[in-house]
Formats: sequence, structure tokens, C-alpha cells
Amino acid sequence: MTTAAAPLRLVFLGSDPIALPLLNWLWESTEGPAVAQIVGVFTQPDRPVGRGQKITANAIKQWALARGLPVYQPETLDTFALDTLASLRADLSLVMAYGHILRDEFIAAPRLGTLNLHASILPAYRGASPIQMAVANGETETGLSLMRIVRELDAGAVADVERVPIAPLDTALEVEAKLAAACVPLLARNLPKLARGELVFHEQDHARATFCRRLEKSDGVLDFTRPAAELAARINGLFPWPACSFQVGEKSIKCGLADVAPSAVASVAAHATGPGTVLGADAEGLLISTGEGILRVRRLQRPGGQMLPAADFLRGNPILAGTVCGQ
Repeated sequence: MTTAAAPLRLVFLGSDPIALPLLNWLWESTEGPAVAQIVGVFTQPDRPVGRGQKITANAIKQWALARGLPVYQPETLDTFALDTLASLRADLSLVMAYGHILRDEFIAAPRLGTLNLHASILPAYRGASPIQMAVANGETETGLSLMRIVRELDAGAVADVERVPIAPLDTALEVEAKLAAACVPLLARNLPKLARGELVFHEQDHARATFCRRLEKSDGVLDFTRPAAELAARINGLFPWPACSFQVGEKSIKCGLADVAPSAVASVAAHATGPGTVLGADAEGLLISTGEGILRVRRLQRPGGQMLPAADFLRGNPILAGTVCGQ
């Protein structure tokens, strides 16, 4: 009769709600706790949030405290932080959207090292905004990569990938939710292999690597001389932040969802004077001419208002045909 292996002692490092499904699986599912026991959580220090700039604990800290887990929030991963990690006697550190660059000695401290969950199919979209840029670039698929951490950005060897589809009307918000859920089957397949010493890692093809930087508010500027398909993908990829917008008079109108109007609608473009001209609206959205095709913005938000379906928005905030949208 064989005795079941003890669960791995796991330290989690993360600061974003995308990790909550995997933490719930590790903590309260039938399978997860038998594979790994969370013994500590490292997360970013409490930060000011919202218009009131109230100092607020992030979702990961709140989750951990509610379950009585020790939480550590170092501003920097200094010697004290390393000693804290060592005191937890971890078999494994698991990182997802933590926000700190890890020192070599921090990576090597657990018995089985440190693994990272990166939200792309590596080597594509290494960097800070893989979810947003996959959608903004019109990809039809992305995924979650389980990898080793090395000094070079997201360049470590990969053990496995969980792929997820990107639907035509998915924004970054929907894709993030899919990737959050994808953590569970990815870890369920691979943590038992790691515990048995059977998990195999494969080096990335570095020649095929692509990169994405941290997004800025200015990335939400729309250039209506670009094709409608490109603009729609950008609007969807950059929602909810930094979000794309355009000017109508003195008002900045935020876009929450878009696609390309069907070809049957294209006949209304005959009177358009140029890219950025409002052509009217159909049942699904506001129609705007572009450098190629017609952009249909399906969700809109005025300053100080809520994001609304286009039909609801336009009832209270009409944008007349012939209006030229600008920045």
C-alpha cells in the first residue's frame, strides 16, 4: 500500500484579482488542497484607490486575511523579505501578476524553485500588457503559460500552456476572466507532476518573441484614418483601461465595445466627408467612417456617466449624423 505524498508547501506571490480562481481552487476544492498547501502570501503594499484615494488592501490580501493566512507586503524584496520567505519552508513559490522583479536568491529559495503564470502563449506577448495587446491586435486565441522565472523578461522555460479562445466581441475584461479560470486546469495537470519530479520544461524559441509594454492613458487615442477592424480590436483590447475615447465638441466619449459594421450598412457612407464622420446609428451601435470600413461602437460613456449600450446612450446623448469625431 502506497502512502499519498504530502501536499507541497506553496507560497503565492500576486497582487491582482486574476489569481483568485486559482487560490480558491488551492484552498477549497476537492483536488487542490491535496496537491498544495498555501503557507503564505506576498502581495503589494496597500495603495490609494479611486477618486477619494483611500488606502485600500488589494483583493489578494483580502482573500488571504479572510482565511487566516500570513500576508507579507514588502516595498522591496530585500534581505528581510528573503528571510521571511525562508522561514515559511516552502517547497514552491508560485507567481502571478505580483508587480515586483524577483532577485535570483528569492527565486531559488524554495526547494522546487519559483514558477510563474504568464497570460500569453509564450514567446508571444512577453511583458506587462499581454491580455490587452492580444485582443487589440485581433488575435483569436491566447493562453496561460506555466514557466520558470529567469532574469530576462518572461524568457524562462515553459512546462505547459492552457489555451483560451478570444471571441469577436470579447474585451480584455472577458479574456482576463477566461484566463483566470484557465489557471485551474493548468495547475491541476502540472502541480502533481512537479511534486513527483516529472514536470518537463522546454526552452522558448527566443527568435519568435514579441513584447508588450505597460499601457498609458495616451494609448486610448483613436486615429480614424486607420481601418475599422483595427480600431474595433483596439477599443476592445484597451477596455476597461486605459480605454479608447474620441471628442465630440468639448466632450470626451469613452468606448467600451466595438466591431465592424456589416457590408450592408456600408451604403450609408456615401455622404461621409472623411474618416471620423458619424454616419448615424443602427440597432447595435454608433456608426463612424474610417480609413477602411465602418466602425460600429456598441457601448459608450459620457464624462461622469455610466458605460451604456449605444442605443441607451444615444437616447440621452444624441450624436448627429455628420458630426466629425476628433481628439
